[in-house]
Amino acid sequence: MDTIQPPPDSLATFASDRASTEPAPMPRGLLVADIGGTRARFALLDAQGNPHRVRILAVADYPGPVEAIQTYLGEVGCRQLQAAAIALAAPVNDEVIRLTNGSWIFSREEIRSRLGISRLLLLNDFTALALSLPCLAAADLRQVGGGTAVALASKAVLGPGTGLGVSGLLFDRGHWLALTGEGGHCSLAPADGREAAILGLAWRELTHVSAERLLSGTGLPLLNRLIAEVDGRASEALTTAEIVARATANEDVQCGAVIDTFCAMLGSLAGNLALTLGAQGGVYVGGGIIPRLGERFDQSPFRARFETKGRFAAYLAAIPTYVMLTPTPALLGAAQALAENVDGP
Repeated sequence: MDTIQPPPDSLATFASDRASTEPAPMPRGLLVADIGGTRARFALLDAQGNPHRVRILAVADYPGPVEAIQTYLGEVGCRQLQAAAIALAAPVNDEVIRLTNGSWIFSREEIRSRLGISRLLLLNDFTALALSLPCLAAADLRQVGGGTAVALASKAVLGPGTGLGVSGLLFDRGHWLALTGEGGHCSLAPADGREAAILGLAWRELTHVSAERLLSGTGLPLLNRLIAEVDGRASEALTTAEIVARATANEDVQCGAVIDTFCAMLGSLAGNLALTLGAQGGVYVGGGIIPRLGERFDQSPFRARFETKGRFAAYLAAIPTYVMLTPTPALLGAAQALAENVDGP
């Protein structure tokens, strides 16, 4: 559940950082992080403000963010932090932070005091992702369907990973402003009778069926079980990775049906988001699941369902949709947030 645009050489910086034979300079003490329910990604900022020395750690291997950060700093040889911007898959307004789909519970002050930093910026992971959208290069994206982005128009981003993130970007008085919200937890609506039957079964088990309950890494196994019952097939307990692998290999009818339904429902949600935000600047799909689907996603019902909005079908047909291919986008967004928040807490 797993972004400002880097300057053109930033991804090359990641690769050259590993390949360089020259002695590495002492890392700068500016940390950026992207912490999801499954993985935590860390980087330091170089002299140009670009993330480098990227490492990915498993959230389950550490009791909290401080221990993971300390492990990372030890690996890259950074002895002292000056500031940090941390993107989190959780609401970040309260003093105590709880990962929505993870076990970590921690406070801002705990991070400040234990790491010895005075400047700490916490932001939602999809707020960080949204910060990249105006500057992404063509190589960082794959367009699915037609449409052309309108310059300076609102943009939308959503993506299923461990959970389901949603955000948007608005241009106001010379600046791009990223939205912070929890759109993945809005109520999921069916688009036809079959989806109504799927939702009907889900409602028997859950008091509230949010989009994240089915359209996420944690939700795919449940969606698999519900679709098997609705379509009259035997239910086999499978992990998200198994469902994706079987579907992309075209070796399992049930898993293929699950992924097609998943993409169709995600398309409906993306269309709703585009209408809500007036996202004529494009809709961007991130997260860890969709890029793994490859051409299967391009050929799925996603785009057709995105446009299926009655009188506003033509409006949506003109809006482009993109799969984000950048490997660590939220780190880039956190770097931008830190650079813009020079006087922040």
